[in-house]
Amino acid sequence: MIINNIKAIATGFLPVAFLILSGSSVKKSDVTVKELQKHIRYLSSDELKGRNTGSQGDSLAAIYIRKELLSYGLKPLSDNGMQNFNVTKKVLAGKNSSLSLSGNSFTPGKDFTPLAFSSDATLESNVVFAGYGFNIGIDTLKWNDYSQIDVKGKWVMILRADPETDNTKSAYIPFSGDRNKALLAKDLGAAGVLMVSGTVADPQDQFESLGQEAFSVGLPVLRIKRDVADAILASSKNTIAGLEKKLNETRKPSSFETNIKIKASAEITKEEAGTRNVIMVLPGEDPILKNEYIVIGAHFDHLGMGGPGSSSRAVDTIAVHHGADDNASGVAMMLELAQEFAETKGSHKRSIICIAFTGEEMGLLGSKYFADHPSVDLSKVNAMFNLDMVGRLNETRTLQISGAGTAEGLKKILYSDNDTTKFKIAFSDEGYGPSDHSSFYGKNIPVVYYSTGAHLDYHTPADTWDKINYTGMVEISSLIFKTASDLASEPGKLSFRESGPKVETGAVARRKGVTLGIMPDFAGSVKNGLRADFVTPGKPAALGGMKKNDIITAINSKPVNNIQDYMYRMGQLKHGETISVEILRDGKKEVLLIQL
Repeated sequence: MIINNIKAIATGFLPVAFLILSGSSVKKSDVTVKELQKHIRYLSSDELKGRNTGSQGDSLAAIYIRKELLSYGLKPLSDNGMQNFNVTKKVLAGKNSSLSLSGNSFTPGKDFTPLAFSSDATLESNVVFAGYGFNIGIDTLKWNDYSQIDVKGKWVMILRADPETDNTKSAYIPFSGDRNKALLAKDLGAAGVLMVSGTVADPQDQFESLGQEAFSVGLPVLRIKRDVADAILASSKNTIAGLEKKLNETRKPSSFETNIKIKASAEITKEEAGTRNVIMVLPGEDPILKNEYIVIGAHFDHLGMGGPGSSSRAVDTIAVHHGADDNASGVAMMLELAQEFAETKGSHKRSIICIAFTGEEMGLLGSKYFADHPSVDLSKVNAMFNLDMVGRLNETRTLQISGAGTAEGLKKILYSDNDTTKFKIAFSDEGYGPSDHSSFYGKNIPVVYYSTGAHLDYHTPADTWDKINYTGMVEISSLIFKTASDLASEPGKLSFRESGPKVETGAVARRKGVTLGIMPDFAGSVKNGLRADFVTPGKPAALGGMKKNDIITAINSKPVNNIQDYMYRMGQLKHGETISVEILRDGKKEVLLIQL
């Protein structure tokens, strides 16, 4: 489960020994503690090593889920029940990266490395030192490192970070990212960027892992060690340590031409891995309505062994991140609901599609892939139920249900099915949220998202099977079965309704709060542009004529090739400003004027 703001809550549950229900007290079709526990213990076991997308554990989980669904009588929807696609696991420095100064060559990996967002290119040119690479012009802060230098066609050497590395509330933070600095340099005409860490910001001067996929900024970007930078600066009698000290003390630009020429090449390679969603269907019982669908989904991937770039909250721990609640619990509940529907006659006139998604932790990749490459006509889907972190019902008995406003009359159904003696329901009308239902909401499908919320073990190795509230899961399953059965059997089809603000999430909205009023395609489905998956009525984009599925290619004539370019461009804008936005609509280029 992807969560932007975590509110830790105390977790309450009964010891496992008291949770086992006797076989005589339940029907065969009922969801049981025993079966839930079996699924969760396996999926969160050490054997699966945290189910990182594209790993062996990820594959074993998919095989297990498919096998269980087959045993209940579900059929593969297509391709033997698996939907295969590739993900980028690592970005690596290519073999053809090089850097030379005055005939002396430096060593890749030891002296320099391309950054993940570099393009593959070679450049021989002079180097210009541009301080922190700032061009800030807000009311309370002004700093332009480029005002007295010409960087066109040249290498630009930039200090990483900012002058206030120990200040978590620094005004410089929105301008201190490596990628943003490289994009700014490119906008001002630079042909390549050299990033170097100062002694205060990074005493160890060690290279970080390049991580997972990052979109190219369109020019070569190299991270160089301080001694390499000092060699380039030698003729100017400067050092990185001295320049960093001066900039931090004066808070004024100190840019200059080095009159030194270097030749360097950057090459990036991507290590891809195959992965797959599991997609199975239980045919409906009505000869007509069986051609419509209810989707029940849950993601089965997690964080693997954790570590840098994994979003683990145990930042210094390399260990199995079991993901019992996140999201073995959702998968287990989906499996048990599938069995209950299969064995309960009269429960589903419509067909039930069960989808286990991979890649959720990497940005909803599995659900986005299915939504963009569906195995059925999505207009025939009556509703999508998403189960994500449903295993920690605590003593407050609070169950979060989102998407209540995404169809006419849906909230009434959810209210009527709720047993107020068992649950305190926290309803939300909004259809967009930090999990896989968002991918379906983007296709105008009503969604219902269930979760028992975050806890202290979230995204740590401590999220283990023995902390799950299994009796709570049985009770939640009963509630979901009733609602899903209603929507699978009612003759009338739900009428989709936009609900909640469809705007940039906190990861995209900048400090200044300037937004277009869209939800961007975070998965990067479009190359050389950014698709607007939603356009909120009454917001700047809609008022300026933007429509859903328009592809933004430029803002104020500056290119937008991906979500990260978009984030940077939006961060440069102000309230009240009128901007030009170039879009592709049905393959034709248009220009919109939008007032923020």
